Amino acid sequence: MEKTPKSNRLHIALMGRTNVGKSSLLNLMIGQDIAITSPLAGTTTDIVEKAMELLPLGPVLFLDTAGLDDISELSGARLAKTAKVFDRADVIILVTEAGKWTDYEESVLQKAKARKIPVLTVVNKIDLHPPSSDDLKLLERKAGRILTVSCSDSGQRSAYLDSLKRQLREVAPADFMATPSLIGDLLPPGGIAVLVVPIDLQAPKGRLILPQVQTIRDVLDNDAAALVVKERELAAILANMKNQPSIVVTDSQAILKVTADVPRNIPVTTFSILFARQKADLPVIAAGAAAIDRLEPGDRVMIAEACSHHALEDDIGRVKIPRWLRQYVGGDLQIDTACGRDYPDNLKDYKLIIHCGACMLNRREMLTRLRKAQEAGIPVTNYGVAISFLQGVIRRSLEPFPAALAAFEKQLQNQ
Repeated sequence: MEKTPKSNRLHIALMGRTNVGKSSLLNLMIGQDIAITSPLAGTTTDIVEKAMELLPLGPVLFLDTAGLDDISELSGARLAKTAKVFDRADVIILVTEAGKWTDYEESVLQKAKARKIPVLTVVNKIDLHPPSSDDLKLLERKAGRILTVSCSDSGQRSAYLDSLKRQLREVAPADFMATPSLIGDLLPPGGIAVLVVPIDLQAPKGRLILPQVQTIRDVLDNDAAALVVKERELAAILANMKNQPSIVVTDSQAILKVTADVPRNIPVTTFSILFARQKADLPVIAAGAAAIDRLEPGDRVMIAEACSHHALEDDIGRVKIPRWLRQYVGGDLQIDTACGRDYPDNLKDYKLIIHCGACMLNRREMLTRLRKAQEAGIPVTNYGVAISFLQGVIRRSLEPFPAALAAFEKQLQNQ
C-alpha cells in the first residue's frame, strides 16, 4: 500500500487555528514526528502531506495545513495554499479547543458545506481545557460529529485512532469506498483487453506510465487478462489471436493508427478517456470536445497538466496538441499551460480548457476543476477526447460509452 498513488488515496485535510494542535494530531495518528510542532504560531508553513495505511479505510493521504488565523509575514501565501485544499479534500478534520469556537471554525464549516465535504470536529487539549457538557452540545449542534482527544497522551493513541477510523469510515465519500472501475465493467470474466503502449521519447526508461499500470491492475482485479503490445505489432497480434479481445485501449497519440488496425466490431478507446470516466464526468468532457469546432484564430485555450515535468522535444501537451489545434483552426491560437496545482481562478478569458487524463489528481480535485469551468461557462475536454476529435475518430473512441457519445453529438448539433 505504500506504493498506492496519492491520487487513489482518501484525502483528509487537517484544518484549524494556529497552535490548536493540527500537527500534533497528525504526529499522534502517524506514530512519528512527521510534522514540526512548536508553541510559536505559524510553524506549519506549507501543506505537509503524509501517506499511510489506515485500516479498514485503506490508503489515505493526510494534508496538514497552516493555521486559519495566521497573521505572520508569510500568512498570505500560506492561507492561499490552505484555501486550495478545499479543492481536493475528501474529508476535513477540523481541530479546535473547548470553549474556543470562532469565526474561523465557522468559515471552515460553511465552505465545506458548500462543497459537500464531510467534516469531523476534533476537540484537542482536553487535558488542559476539559470540555463541559454545554461545550459538547454546542459543537454537536454546529458540527455534528465530535471526537475529544489529548495529543500529549500517547497512551490513548490506540483508543483515539479507533474512534477516528470509525468516524472517518462513516463519512468517507461513497465513490472512495467503492471506486468506479477503470475498465473492469467493459470486460467479461476471462475477457482480454489489448493495451497499446508506444515506446517513444515520452515513455520512461524501464517502466510503464501510471495510467497503463493502473489499467493493467484493474483488468486483473476483474478476472480478465491484459495483453500489452506496441502499436507497430498490433495488427499482427490481432490477426494471430484465437479469440478476439473484448476491447482495445491505446495511448491517445496512437489512436488514428489503432482505429485503422482494429476490426470495426472490436471496441476501441484510450487510456485518457478511461481516466476521464473514473476521475471526472465523461459526458461533460465529451461534450466539451465539440467546442474545438468553434475555435477561431486568436482564441485563447488553456492546456492543463496535473503534474509538472520537463517538456520533451515533441511533448503531447505543449507541442503536439497545440500544433494539431492550430492546423484544425487554420491559424494561430493563444495557448497557455497550467501545471500541477497552479490552476488559475479566472477562467473566463478562455474559449476551451483541455485537461490531461488527471491520473495524478484525486476525483474530488478533478471534479472541482470541472465545476469551476462550468460555473465560468467554459467547455472542458481532455487529451484523449480532444486528440480523437482532431484525428477524426472521436465517435469510434467514444462508442464504448453511449452516454458520452450522445452528449458529444448533442453539443455538436446545438452549436
